[in-house]
Amino acid sequence: MADLPKQPLVSPTANQPALLALRERIDSVDRELLALLNRRAGLALEVGEIKKHEGSVVFRPEREAQVIDGLKALNPGPLKSDSVAPIWREIMSACRALETPTRVAFLGPAGTFSEEAALGFFGSSIVRVPCASFDEVFRATAAGAADFGVVPVENSTEGVVARSLDLFLSTPLFIIGETSLIVRHNLLRRDNQLAGINAVCAHPQALAQCHGWLSHQLPDVERRPVSSNAEGARLASLDPQLAAIASTRAASEFGLHVVAPAIQDDAHNRTRFAVVTHPDRHPAPRPSGHDCTSLVVSVNNKPGAVHDLLMPLKEHGVSMTRFESRPARSGQWEYYFYIDIEGHPDEPRVGTALRALREACAFFKVLGTYPIDAH
Repeated sequence: MADLPKQPLVSPTANQPALLALRERIDSVDRELLALLNRRAGLALEVGEIKKHEGSVVFRPEREAQVIDGLKALNPGPLKSDSVAPIWREIMSACRALETPTRVAFLGPAGTFSEEAALGFFGSSIVRVPCASFDEVFRATAAGAADFGVVPVENSTEGVVARSLDLFLSTPLFIIGETSLIVRHNLLRRDNQLAGINAVCAHPQALAQCHGWLSHQLPDVERRPVSSNAEGARLASLDPQLAAIASTRAASEFGLHVVAPAIQDDAHNRTRFAVVTHPDRHPAPRPSGHDCTSLVVSVNNKPGAVHDLLMPLKEHGVSMTRFESRPARSGQWEYYFYIDIEGHPDEPRVGTALRALREACAFFKVLGTYPIDAH
C-alpha cells in the first residue's frame, strides 16, 4: 500500500491567533516609534532655531558620528549594531531636511556608485545634484550650487582616483567626511544574454576593475570608456548591441537586465569616497575621538628629503595610514605626497607633529580633518 502523505503536526491555522497578536503588538510599537520620531523631529527644529540665532551650521559630521557610535555601543540586540548606523542616518537626514535642504553633488547620472555613497552618508532626504564629471562636482560645490560634493578618492583594486586628488590642489574645497562602499560591478544589457555585444561601456576605473572577467568572457569586445558607469548604462539602454558595467541601482534606473552579476576581479572590491565642501560655508569638524587628517605636501629635491618629511610623525607617535605620490607636472621630476594620519590637529601630539612637518615641506596643505568611516 502506498504511503500516505504525512500530515503537519500543527494545522496552519492553529498559529493564526498568536501571529495576529504579534502583528498587533508590532503595529502598536510602530505607532510608538512614529510618535517618538516626530518628537525627535520637533526637538531638532528647536535646535535648528538656536543654530540660526547663533549662525551655526546645520550639519555636524562629528556630532552625527558620535551619536551613532554611542547608540551602537548601547545596542542590546537583537538588532545588529551594523544596522544602527543606516537607520539613524536616515532619521537624522529627515530631521535635517526640516531645517534646510542639503544639496549634494556627485558624479551622475542617477544610478552611480557616487550617488549611492552620497545617500549612504547623508541619507535620502537630500537634494541630489548629479554632475557630468569630477571637475563639475568640485566646481558646483565651490560655486555654491551644492552644499557638499562626494567624490571617489581610492579603490582597493586600482588605487587612487588621480583626477580627484589633482583637483584638491586647484580648488579651495576641503574634506569633512568619508564613506566607503563594497563595489559590485554587474554586466547590464537590454537583452538577457552575452551574445551579440559589440562594446562594453563603463568608467575607466570599472573597466580596469573587471579586466580579468572581460578578457575571459568577452575577449574580442571593445571596451569603451565613458564619464560614469551610469552613463554607460544609459547608453546601453538605447542600443541593444551595447552592454554596461554598473550597479543594480543603474539596472533598475534604466530598465536593463543583469546579464552577469559581480564581475569585478576582486570579490572584496571597495571604493573610498571623500565628502567635500567650501571652508567659507562649513567649519572643519571638531574632534570626534576617531578622526583622520589628510594632507598634501611636497619637499625640495635633495637627499633624505622624504625621510625628513616622515620623521615628525614618528617622533610624536602619530600613525600614518596612507602615503601616495603624484607628479607635480612641473617637468622637474617633482612630486606631491598625499598623506593620511590618525588623529585631529586639536590633539596636542598631532598638532605638534603637523607644525614640525610643515617646517620640513616646500608645500603644505591640510585637505581636511574628519571622522573615520566605521565601515
